[in-house]
Amino acid sequence: MAPFMKQLRISLVVIFSFLLVACSEQNSAPDVQALVYEQAKPLSDFTLNDQNGELVTKTQFLGQWNLVFLGYTSCPDICPLTLAKLNSVYKKLHNEYPLQIWFMSVDPQRDTPVKRKAYIDYFNPDFLAVSGEHKNLFPVVRELGLIYAISDSQESEYAVDHSASVALVDANGAVRAIFKPEFQQGNVPLINTTQLISEFKQIADYYKN
Repeated sequence: MAPFMKQLRISLVVIFSFLLVACSEQNSAPDVQALVYEQAKPLSDFTLNDQNGELVTKTQFLGQWNLVFLGYTSCPDICPLTLAKLNSVYKKLHNEYPLQIWFMSVDPQRDTPVKRKAYIDYFNPDFLAVSGEHKNLFPVVRELGLIYAISDSQESEYAVDHSASVALVDANGAVRAIFKPEFQQGNVPLINTTQLISEFKQIADYYKN
């Protein structure tokens, strides 16, 4: 083989190998701390109501990315702190990605639409604040991969245990990932804003709807 042809062949092999590596890196699954479902988990249809008393169903998930957080308006720490963080996340992402933030109240007895509206408007009036009877609420929460527990006490003041994670639902109404909170001794568990933004971008870019 002539020296020129041999050199050309080596060059082509190097270029081809580089393209393969670049393509592989571009198409590799996101390396993130979040729990990511390679096969997104479709949500069943549901019926809840928003802060304006309007009916909310699965169709409200369609057409954009959705971040869903459980809580209740009487929550003393995790809920307001997480919603403030989600507002920062929203401001950083919504111009680049179609995005809706959901606050799902797991305390329907106290969290009326009026109360939810006043609460969510403090953080961002564009957010959805939904709730409903437990028989309608619990199945949705379970399919989101989240959890809550509420006391049967008749007392007017009570606490509700709930997940501090944030679920990511894609534009097809399927759960794509769950962002876990950070647990630090002496502090309430909270999401890391910078990490969530970075990982959201990786996931959204990889699993484009």
